[in-house]
Amino acid sequence: MSISRLTRTVALLDGLGTVGALVMAFAAPCCLPLFAMIAGAVGITALGLNEKFVLFALQAFAVIAIIGLAFAASRLRQFGPLILGALAAFVLFFSFQGRFSALLVYLGLGGLCVASVWNYLLSRKRRSDGAGVILQSVITCPNCGQHAEETMPTNACLFFYECSRCGATLKPKTGDCCVFCSYGSVPCPPVQTGAGCCA
Repeated sequence: MSISRLTRTVALLDGLGTVGALVMAFAAPCCLPLFAMIAGAVGITALGLNEKFVLFALQAFAVIAIIGLAFAASRLRQFGPLILGALAAFVLFFSFQGRFSALLVYLGLGGLCVASVWNYLLSRKRRSDGAGVILQSVITCPNCGQHAEETMPTNACLFFYECSRCGATLKPKTGDCCVFCSYGSVPCPPVQTGAGCCA
């Protein structure tokens, strides 16, 4: 799996975990009366899922959301959403494993939602600012091992690169968008910001 595809997948984890946790909460109307009304109107209760499975899946989705928030925190260097998400997950786990309280479940799910939206807004702001993008990358020729430091363009991908030592023309590997993602020490700016391939 290429770096750009992995980055895009990891960027979706917090949202996927949060949405999954909410769907599971709606599917457990016996424990959460506020959600029971909404789930009944939408028809989620017709799924007939086992209550134990639903509550276990809700906690698993909360863990997935935290993993996504942790990856985003390491990439964006913004730890607020991760801290809020971790507190929300702790509240959820305490409610399910310690002493059940529907209010705590509502607070935990609300906290996960706020953390995911906050994280989305931060990543969107970073993409528009271009903050933290590294423009210098060292391309290593796979044929002769030549290292050359190059400045990456911010408005286009580099599809071909000619090695100054052996004259080989480098092309992106399958799944990568440019020669920097394939042979560079740093991926291209769009991949760094989580925007994905610029091709």
